[in-house]
Amino acid sequence: MKLKDYIWPVIGLAAVAVSAWLLYRELRSISLEDVIHSLYAIPTHRWILAALASLLAYAALAGYDRIALLHLRRKISWLFITLCSFTTYALSHNIGASVISGAVVRYRAYSSQGMSTAEIALLIAFCSFTFMLGTITLSAFVLLIEPEILQRFNNELPLSLSYLLGFGALAFVLLYVFGSWLQLRPLRIRKFTLEYPRLTVVAQQLIVGPLELIGAAAIIYFTLPEAGNPGFLIVLGIFLISFSAALISHAPGGLGVLELVFLTGLPDMNQADVLAALIIFRLFYLLIPFALSLLVVLFFERSQLLLRWYKKDSET
Repeated sequence: MKLKDYIWPVIGLAAVAVSAWLLYRELRSISLEDVIHSLYAIPTHRWILAALASLLAYAALAGYDRIALLHLRRKISWLFITLCSFTTYALSHNIGASVISGAVVRYRAYSSQGMSTAEIALLIAFCSFTFMLGTITLSAFVLLIEPEILQRFNNELPLSLSYLLGFGALAFVLLYVFGSWLQLRPLRIRKFTLEYPRLTVVAQQLIVGPLELIGAAAIIYFTLPEAGNPGFLIVLGIFLISFSAALISHAPGGLGVLELVFLTGLPDMNQADVLAALIIFRLFYLLIPFALSLLVVLFFERSQLLLRWYKKDSET
């Protein structure tokens, strides 16, 4: 392996180490009994709502791949797309370096469907952009409706900064929509041609992208107690910041980074309660899907192995 192959794992592990140290300083006054008590205090119906929110999030994630294939004018079965998408995100969210790890899974899966390397690369880029578009869209609304959210991380930040960022994010989304509507000239980069999607595709991006993030944030919102709860929009805004920071850090599963940013954004809530909600988020959004995705990978590889054996036998 070359030196560059170690860069992102090293960055991710460093992010985990730094975040773990900062979390220790933040949470050293909290005992394990406090967190367990907070978990038991969550009503049964809120556990169910959190589970349903995770299903919504992963259903929307399947839409990422479906929309990308629609843009590429490729027809693949819904079941295959759903399983591929689920496995891709379940593995990449836990492993870290999501673009790289997700690319490996998607290449292995979609190449078996006859897609070329260039098509798979465009699909990966399109899915990443759909996520970014969803994050920017929701961030614009949160910043404009709840402009004080940035002050939760730094009291000295003016409200005008929230409005500036909010309108800037909204302008980016509108420019993208107008670019699609006007069908501007495609951008050519070496062998790749990046062209604006059709308006019908853009409309689906603007629904599916935010829907996945809303579902993921709802897992945490439903498991937080009512006492001191700032409301869903604030929780959503903090989730967008913390989840983006976790992805940028390339820490496996965003371990430590997600918790640190989230706890910083909810200083008025009981830290044990917030930590309990984040544990449930990791359980429903990361750990359970990760375990299931391993079974999907094993089943896929077994089927591919049997297919190769069948082809060899038929040739002989």
